[in-house]
This record gives sequence, C-alpha cells and structure tokens, in this order.
Amino acid sequence: MSGAGKVVCVTGASGYIASYLVKLLLHHGYTVKASVRDPSDPRKIEHLVSLDGAKERLHLYKADLLEEGSFDSIVDGCEGVFHTASPVLLSPTDPKTELLDPAVKGTINVLRSCTKVSSLKRVVLTSSITTTVFSGKPLTPDVLVDETWVSDPVFCEQSKLWYVLSKILAEEAASKFAKENGIDLVTLNPGFVIGPMLQPTLNVTAEIIMNQINGISQQLIFQDIENNLIFSSLAAGSQTFADSVYRFVDIRDVVLAHIQAFEVPSASGRYCVVGHVVPISEALLIIGQLYPTLNIPKKSVDEKPAVYQISKEKAKALGINFTSLEVSLRDTVESLREKGFLKF
Repeated sequence: MSGAGKVVCVTGASGYIASYLVKLLLHHGYTVKASVRDPSDPRKIEHLVSLDGAKERLHLYKADLLEEGSFDSIVDGCEGVFHTASPVLLSPTDPKTELLDPAVKGTINVLRSCTKVSSLKRVVLTSSITTTVFSGKPLTPDVLVDETWVSDPVFCEQSKLWYVLSKILAEEAASKFAKENGIDLVTLNPGFVIGPMLQPTLNVTAEIIMNQINGISQQLIFQDIENNLIFSSLAAGSQTFADSVYRFVDIRDVVLAHIQAFEVPSASGRYCVVGHVVPISEALLIIGQLYPTLNIPKKSVDEKPAVYQISKEKAKALGINFTSLEVSLRDTVESLREKGFLKF
C-alpha cells in the first residue's frame, strides 16, 4: 500500500474515524486535503497537525456541509474523496436541522464538488451498519445480515430513530447522485466503532463504553429489543444493566477498510464492516477480566438477547482481518485512561 504522489480528500477530519483515517493515509505517503468546521480551534486540529507527515502532506480547509461549493477547492486535484463528515446525535432537538439536512444535503454538496474534478477516481462514503439491520426482518441466531439488507426509513422515522434515518437517506441520495453523474462510489457500513482515540474529546461510542463501565448512562445507549432500536438509561452507579446486542468493530479495521475500498480496483457497492456481534454483557465481562479493579456492573436486568451474525465476506475480500474484541476493548479503556476520562 503506497500513496506516494497521490492526493486525497477527507471530510470531517477532526472526527473519530476521520482522524485515524488521516493518520493512516499520511503513514502510507498520501497527501491529504482535509476539511474541518473550525481550523482555528486547537482542540479540533492539534491531534491532526501533530501526526507524522502532517507538516509536509496535510492541508486543512474550513468547509460547511450546507454551503454549496464549499468543497470545490478541497476536492480539486484529488484522486479520491473520503466523505466521513456527518453529525452524530442520538437525541436531536430539531432532527431536520441538526441531522437530516447536514447528512443528506452535505453529502450531495460534496458529491457535486466531485463532479467538477477530472482527476477523481473514486469516492468512499462512510455510512453505518444501522442502515442494514432495521429492515423488519427477524434478527434471530440463524440470521446472517449482509450488504443486501436495507433498513426501512418509514419505520425509523416513525420510531424517531433520527441518526439511523440520516444515514439511510444520505446513502440513498449518494447512490442516486453517483449513478446519475458517473461517480465511482463505494459505501462502508461500520458497526459500533471502538479502540484508541486520537482526538482529545469523547466520541459517542467511547462515551457509551465509559458509561457502561461506570454503570452510568446519561447519554442514550443503543439497544436492540425485538429488532427495534430503542434507548435505555441506567441510574448513576448502577450495578445492573440492560443487556443488548452490540455490533463492534475496531477503529483500525475501519480506516484500513476505507483505504482498501479506494485502492482495490474491484471494490464496489456496500461493505458491512463489523468484527463482533455480542451482548454488551460479554464485552463488560472481558473488560472486568482485563481490569479487575474496575467495579464493572455484573448483573443484567433481563435475559441475554438473541445474537445474530453480520457477514464478513466482502470486508475480508478487501483484506480486512478483524481485530479481536479483547484487544479493541483493552485499547479503548487504555485510551480513556490516558486522556483522563477514566481514573483507576
């Protein structure tokens, strides 16, 4: 894998996935043109400009997802565009303004800029595994979810699953626009992303893991019950928890999948990128074994949920060998401790 002499764009570069993507791209010799909302905010860019190779090959730009033409200068001269920028909010006050418009209109604005670039070879879109699993089909132990599964936007809207809906609609809009405009588009659908963090602030998935460890859920927590995505909260310091299925994947596997999706000529369509589908009780058990001094909640308030499977076939065809859950959870906890979010 060599990106020497290649120029690519990463949108939303200060985010969790995008930051690691920038790091790996620089490591492999790429020149990266990266968009951030506020390049004057040190907390948004310090972890990026300090990366190896950043001084020579990282160029930061200010861009607004809702401003047409905002990405023209950023994608200009690029062979590849990695569109990761999209808000992650689990309880928006105004779903249309806070989630749906930035996700859908922002994606079209980025792709519209791409149509003006003769050097462009491929766009890689970061979506979510949630755009596959809420289709109304039963999620039982004999089920294998794959890239042909599509979540039901009507169900998600009725259930007020705004984040999931934003991802569904953005995927649909991107696919339609790409076909109409001759853009080679590959879509990645990662699960619940964990592992070490580069950015100094908590991302949603790391915060959920931290809150599960502490028995606290002031943030809303993803939970599957009867195949519906609902949310639950736990009292502070609780020693019980609602068991639920999590679709875990390591951040390093996700960013490698992004680069492979750009570099492998035969890559096409959607890719489920999920390493482990397990109840949260199993993840907490692993963390408790790794860190016996942590006071991990040990008792579930309900029965273990049915665990289905998500296909790894296409992801493995990209050369992805998924990191063990133990390593991912360990590195998540170590990163939380290193950055001062967990003290033990």
